[in-house]
Order: sequence, then C-alpha cells, then structure tokens
Amino acid sequence: MKKITQVVLIVFFMFMCFFSTVYADSDTLQGDSAGPVYELKKHEEATLDGYKKKYKSDTYGVTAYILDRIRIFSIPLVFIGIAFSAVYQYVIGLKRLDVRDKGFNSMIAIITIGIICQILPLVFAIVVTNTGN
Repeated sequence: MKKITQVVLIVFFMFMCFFSTVYADSDTLQGDSAGPVYELKKHEEATLDGYKKKYKSDTYGVTAYILDRIRIFSIPLVFIGIAFSAVYQYVIGLKRLDVRDKGFNSMIAIITIGIICQILPLVFAIVVTNTGN
C-alpha cells in the first residue's frame, strides 16, 4: 500500500508540473528582450483567439482550446500509465495473480481513457459545426 501511495503522489506531482502556470509582470516583459516565456504566452493567446474566431464564440473557443490541450497532454500520461501497468502485470504479476489482473485491468482503463481524450476534441468539433452555432 505504501508503494501505491508513492506512485500516486509521483503521478500527481508530474500532473501538476504539466499544468503549472507561470506569471510575469508587464514590467519584466518589455520589447524583444522578453524571452521565451513572453513568446509562449503570446503564442497561446493567439491560439486561443484562433479557436474563438473559428467557432465564433468565446465559450466554444475556450472549450476547444482546453480539449486540444487535454489531447496533447494525455499522450505522455497514457504512456506513463501503460508503463506502470506493464510493470504490475509482467514483473510483479509473475508471483501474484491478483496483481497481474490488476495490472491488466488498469492497462485497459488507461488505454480507454487515452482513446477518449484523443477522440473528444473531434466529436466536439463535429457536434458544434453541425449544429450551426
């Protein structure tokens, strides 16, 4: 149980690192010497504005932007989850059958969640464009 708690905490902190936000004052971001953080912020704002113009709505644009970010960040998380599940199934599961089944079931769940995260933006785009917002 201790190892499972440690693994869950590690995955949680990795998740928090993916979605951490960097704030900067406008005084520190001036001109061309702004650096990569300012360029990244401008790029993300332009991407968000592009989604808002594409869907002709602030709500749909923000939703599409969030779904796209979920789609992008779910790929490495799925690979990490598959690796942990494979360890449970093939390494630890050699001696204990219940752990092998747990690894197999968690691998199926992670793959299913990954597929849902990849298909959800497509379904959203089809539904919003066909309803003629």
